[in-house]
Amino acid sequence: MLRHTIGRFCYNVTNPKVMVDLCVVPMKETGGTSVSKEVAAVEKIIRSSGLKTQLHAYGTNIEGPWDEVFQLVKECHLELHNRHGVARITSSMRFGTRLDKESTIEGKMQSLEDKLA
Repeated sequence: MLRHTIGRFCYNVTNPKVMVDLCVVPMKETGGTSVSKEVAAVEKIIRSSGLKTQLHAYGTNIEGPWDEVFQLVKECHLELHNRHGVARITSSMRFGTRLDKESTIEGKMQSLEDKLA
């Protein structure tokens, strides 16, 4: 197991906690421009994962162990390809890890709200 030391703390870095902002966009060939049905199918998979999530207007924030989060991204793509017949998907992600302190979606939002007050 790889370990990384920051100050007096030692961390397991083989499967770090990650926070991801995921946007999955199905590229439909026919049937109009709306993709809300497919996006809802993806969101159901994300919510059933047991990971911490927060839906927003252009995607979903997801937090959890690296391996679980990236497996979930794969499952979202496979759902659209295999069960919804979507031939092409484009996704964008921003993701980050932090070892020096606990970082959560709620904590990041609260920190920002505190600064706005």
